[in-house]
Amino acid sequence: MGPFSWPACAPIESLAVTFRAVLFDFGGVFTTSPFEAFTRYEAAAGLPTDLIRTINATNSDTNAWAKFERSEVDVEGFVELFDAEALALGHVVDGRRVLACLKGDLRPAMVTALDIIARDHMVGCITNNVATNDDEAFPSGPKTEVAAVMDRFEVIIESSKVGLRKPDPEIYQLALDRLSVKAEEAVYLDDLGINCKPAAALGMTAIKVTSGDQAIDELSTTLGIPLR
Repeated sequence: MGPFSWPACAPIESLAVTFRAVLFDFGGVFTTSPFEAFTRYEAAAGLPTDLIRTINATNSDTNAWAKFERSEVDVEGFVELFDAEALALGHVVDGRRVLACLKGDLRPAMVTALDIIARDHMVGCITNNVATNDDEAFPSGPKTEVAAVMDRFEVIIESSKVGLRKPDPEIYQLALDRLSVKAEEAVYLDDLGINCKPAAALGMTAIKVTSGDQAIDELSTTLGIPLR
């Protein structure tokens, strides 16, 4: 028997993850966070800080938000249910004003980053949203600007259309299947930790967005490309 020799080690760069796709949440990632607007409304209405987030987190799979985002109720149905949930906690809340808080301003730097990423990666969007034409109740920002960003995505998974909503793992898998990529080949960004966890559990690299600058910096490091 000849002398034993160790197999050559693979170059470090060959062991690095090669990402093929980046999936984004929309609100709070490409737009400013609605939580800031919630806080302003609570202060103006004399409500406890974080009351709206508390309501949203209570019975999170069956509450007004969950039903609205799965298109199980319309605007009027949401307002009735949400106002009742607030009243059950001892507070009077205007559900229509809460919906108005979802309007956010676009983050131009994030849109620029998206354009750079799309040169060499597939890009998609997984968003919990609602189906409504009631602009007064649900002003979602300059529609032409939002539509222009949405047109950049190769795949868009909307909770109101597929009947699934984050953090249900099935909605992430649906996006992966439509892009024909493995979870390990994808990065996912969301401003809610509860929505990042299922993505990470599937094997995706998840980034929690706390600000536009932070998200761009972390994504740039993860992908190994400059995004500014």
